[in-house]
Amino acid sequence: MSKLEKLRSMTTIVVDTGDIEAIKTFHPTDATTNPSLIEKAIEKAEYQGLIDDAVNYSKKKAKNPSERCSLLLDKLFVNVGAEILKLIPGRVSTEVDARLSFDIEGSIKKGQQLVGLYEEMGINRNRILIKLASTWEGGIAAKELEKMGIHCNMTLLFSLPQAIHCADSNVTLISPFVGRILDWYKAHEKKEGYPAAEDPGVKSVTNIFNYYKKFGYKTQIMGASFRNRDEILELAGCDLLTIAPQLLDELSKAEGELVRKLDPEVAKHSTIEKLSLDEKTFRFMLNEDAMATDKLAEGIRGFTQAAKQLEGKLCSACHIG
Repeated sequence: MSKLEKLRSMTTIVVDTGDIEAIKTFHPTDATTNPSLIEKAIEKAEYQGLIDDAVNYSKKKAKNPSERCSLLLDKLFVNVGAEILKLIPGRVSTEVDARLSFDIEGSIKKGQQLVGLYEEMGINRNRILIKLASTWEGGIAAKELEKMGIHCNMTLLFSLPQAIHCADSNVTLISPFVGRILDWYKAHEKKEGYPAAEDPGVKSVTNIFNYYKKFGYKTQIMGASFRNRDEILELAGCDLLTIAPQLLDELSKAEGELVRKLDPEVAKHSTIEKLSLDEKTFRFMLNEDAMATDKLAEGIRGFTQAAKQLEGKLCSACHIG
């Protein structure tokens, strides 16, 4: 067995891509997408039909150019998600526009719209995860969406207070970003790298995992944003791991033993103390963590730019707006 197959025996594998061919190759349980991944995917000819459908839908349903551009983007995300769901047994994550990261009502409305588009296509909402930024407002929006039976995947998560707020909001899933944490520490500590067990991103996810399992949270943890396969293997046993096709390929070719590193039973016997967070405490703790503050802000800017770029490219090419 390859290390990928051994990893599957203890962790749910998710492919981090909008590329349908990659999904066919690696047979993941779930899949995640974002504007950057969708932009790369739609450069391929086989996506033209999905784009044409989104264009026609937005022209038919939206009244003005601005609404048409927004709906075009949403419909394309949903069309790609629907194609992915034909190939996997589980769920696909579809992202709320990062420009709504501090807008509770706007995020709730967008989450409802995305799920509504899926349901128009006959897809049950239980197969959809709505991705929201792990801001205070994102957590509040997710809490309301979960009450409606709309399941949420909290992204741009870099710290324990973010993870606690999301779990207190009863979200379905969080996606802590391992590689982006590593990037920050390498830059600020002037290091070329770290042994896998000492990787700051790995340690962050391990702490969150142990906290969740110690206190019996139902929210699942999906490690994301990996820079190398050693980070992935060091998190063997995490609830889920979302992995880019290149790293999945490396793991599928790697052989040897694989030791489970994260274990709920071990976590239950840890000496972690439970934290109580209100909004003021959350904001202060996040502010005290320079890495998490920097990476959250940077991530929101990056996702916003990617959404604007994709929206502009599509609307211009399709003569919308």
